[in-house]
Amino acid sequence: MGIPRLVLLLPVAAAVVLVAIGVYRGGSAVKQVQEVLWENNQLKQAITNLTDAGKIGYAKVLSQTLGPDGQVAETTLKFVETARDDEFKKVLEKEYTIEGDIIHFDALVVKFGDKMVMDGQKKSLFLWRRVYGEMMPPAEGFPIEEPGGPPRRYESLLAELPLGQQQDFWDGIWQLANDPDKLRSYDIEAIYGNVTYQKLRPGRVYIFRISATGQVYPEVILEI
Repeated sequence: MGIPRLVLLLPVAAAVVLVAIGVYRGGSAVKQVQEVLWENNQLKQAITNLTDAGKIGYAKVLSQTLGPDGQVAETTLKFVETARDDEFKKVLEKEYTIEGDIIHFDALVVKFGDKMVMDGQKKSLFLWRRVYGEMMPPAEGFPIEEPGGPPRRYESLLAELPLGQQQDFWDGIWQLANDPDKLRSYDIEAIYGNVTYQKLRPGRVYIFRISATGQVYPEVILEI
């Protein structure tokens, strides 16, 4: 006896239902992101209040050990992220011990276009991702900010928004990172990685700054 046609069609029907659910959920998520990123004047005002440039953190060497060849084998450093409204206030402080003395600092930069902010000036924010040495793959780097949440520097940025919209904003940033067309439609010019590296030496402070165009760069000063 042959298999009833209805039974044969059940898997197909189930697949169609699953696809429809996926499309609906995807569309709903996109609408949430659109509402938060484009239609919310409170968010636009918050982004407008971002400063054009400033100190976003610094690093300094705590100790270095030499190997048998007389070269630096390990560097122990302190990394500090500073507050958005007070460059002398620490919002995050961590210590790392990394092989070698050439250290990479990796940040994710979000660059907004001039329509997204109320004063018509381009603004950028960033998320510190990880720190790693010259001898190790970036994927094995040590995390700075915990992924998935708001950077501590910007915890108060969206304070006027409901918690759900705050989460939608940070979720949306990660979703849009791989969708250039939607980035343009929301007037986010780019979401990209910015890695700066330096050969670290004791007695110096390496101050990291971010420009209005989203470039992270170090400034080296002698430790007082």
